[in-house]
Amino acid sequence: MPDPAGLEQVYRARDARWRKWLSPPAPFVMNPHEPKNFPLGRWNLYIGGAGRSVDGYINLDLFPMAGVDVVADAETLPFPANLFQRVECDAVLEHVCDPHRVMREIERVLAPGGYAHLVTPFCHPFHEYPRDYRRFTIDGLKRLAGGMEVVAEGWRTGPTATLLVFVIEYFKLLLPWRMWRGAAHMVVGWLLFPFRYLDVWLLRRPRAGRLGNHCYIWLRKRQ
Repeated sequence: MPDPAGLEQVYRARDARWRKWLSPPAPFVMNPHEPKNFPLGRWNLYIGGAGRSVDGYINLDLFPMAGVDVVADAETLPFPANLFQRVECDAVLEHVCDPHRVMREIERVLAPGGYAHLVTPFCHPFHEYPRDYRRFTIDGLKRLAGGMEVVAEGWRTGPTATLLVFVIEYFKLLLPWRMWRGAAHMVVGWLLFPFRYLDVWLLRRPRAGRLGNHCYIWLRKRQ
């Protein structure tokens, strides 16, 4: 397993000013129809937000690094039951050893009537932060819901995002040195990113999920 210092270097490299200037736009557009308006409360939890600012949330991750408020394993959350109005779990469940246990912990710490927002990759390259175990469909996420009610579901990023991220990773795979791979990421990313806007149209089509990049689900804890 990568050590905390190694992971922190990854996040710091992403935040470097020169990298921000040179890096291409992300190879995806967010689905504009994904719900965002479920209420926040006095206490809200963000699981896995290392290296980012998550205003309005307690930011929990495995290692002490930039942006992290609480260091803990999501399989054993260090909070009392029925505390949080909203729990965000964005691109985390593919990295945990036991997603069912994580989901029971999320359900436990949610207040009655509170909301859990899950986002996971489906068609997406392998990525270790610190390990990468699995991929999910929407139906797979529903199997984790337990006693919570599904209130919204869909695809956050679509088929074009899938195509672009795999093409970028393919070109990087051909190159032997890290510096060359970084240059390839920037060059190919800049060349391809305009195609991402095709997903604005494709995400409206019912078969988009056959090659969907990331899916989402909103769950509500029953009163």
